[in-house]
Formats: sequence, C-alpha cells, structure tokens
Amino acid sequence: MAYQVRRATERPELQGLWDGPVWGPVKPLDISIFRPESSDHHPIVQAKLLYDEQAIYGIYNVVDKYVRAVHTTYQSQVCRDSCVEFFVHPKQELGYFNFEFSGCGALLVYYVSDCTKRADGDFVERVQLTEEDGNLVSIYTSLPCPVEPEIQEDTTWQLEFSIPIAMLERHVGELGDQAGQTWRANLYKCGDETSHPHWASWMPLTQTNFHMPQHFGELVFER
Repeated sequence: MAYQVRRATERPELQGLWDGPVWGPVKPLDISIFRPESSDHHPIVQAKLLYDEQAIYGIYNVVDKYVRAVHTTYQSQVCRDSCVEFFVHPKQELGYFNFEFSGCGALLVYYVSDCTKRADGDFVERVQLTEEDGNLVSIYTSLPCPVEPEIQEDTTWQLEFSIPIAMLERHVGELGDQAGQTWRANLYKCGDETSHPHWASWMPLTQTNFHMPQHFGELVFER
C-alpha cells in the first residue's frame, strides 16, 4: 500500500489544525489495523503527511478514550502512554528511524540498523539519537502534560510534528530532493500501560511488534 506525500505549499502551523488551511485539503491515512492482543478499545486514528525541502511534517487526529500520558522526558518509554508513532525508512539499504510520541509530546527516537533482538531484549544494532537531534524535532500536542489520572471519557486529541531532513541525513547521508522518491514507513497508535491497552498500525503486522520494516508501506513523494 502507498501513501502520496504532497509537497507543502506553506509550512504547517504546528497548532494541531487538522482541518485548517494547510492540513484541511490533505488526504488522511487510517491507522486502523488492530492486533488481536488489543483490548476492546479501538480509537479512531488518522494521520496526514507533507514535505518540503527542509522537513517531513505529520499530524495525527485521535478519537480516543482512556487517555494517559506520564512519560514526559526525552527518550523515556513513551509507548507505555497513549502514544502515536512514525517509523520511516528513507534508504532501503540502510536503517530506519522510529519516532515515538507520547500524547503529552515527549519523544523517543532511535536509528535502527538491525532490529533483530538480542538475549537482553535490545536490538543488535541501533543508535539512540542525542538530545541535540531530538531538540531539532518540533512537536505540538493538544493534550496537557502530564495526563494523570487517566481521562476516562471520550477525548479527541491532535499531535503534530516537524522532522528536519538535515537531521535524518546525519545518519543516512544525503537524501537529495525527495520529489519522486519512494520511502518506506509505518504509522502506529498504542497505549501499553493504559487501562485499555491496544496496538494499531497503518500496514498490517504479523505479530505485536512495531519493529518490522519488512511490513512497512510506501511513502511516494509528489513531484
């Protein structure tokens, strides 16, 4: 499956404006394939992507419930919160990046060259991106920080991000003009330590493991 990433004619506002002047015309993708290990809570999750010569932009809209976000620091275990994730693989012969965003805006990001698990549970080859790298990623969330106790009632929230191309190039080398390129990616929603845990993806997975680049879909960058 492929998603067409449109070139941005103006930069997104980073204000969570899902239906605003920049994001409104952009076609969403659905993060709607839930693993059977999930609880009966299946939030409605969509995302939109844009790009320009400087950055990749994304926004999530989450119609949710049982929202919890207590991991508030860089490289903390945000997947345990109400969390949205963007895994992107710019060059097939090299590694991929996992950008994981807690609902309250905290970020975890690795560059993974070999996602085979070692005996201790870590990956065979991965680099934890520095705080300097992390500070280059701009993040907006409509949720407060932290979210505790859990919000039990129906809640719609947005998370928006901007990832500089130059930051990716620090790890994979020059990417050139993205126009006409095809990258691979998957997008996710999870909530491991909420009262109703769930694991959803854009592209289907054969197990409850988001680190499966063989199952990524295609991002086709508009010329």
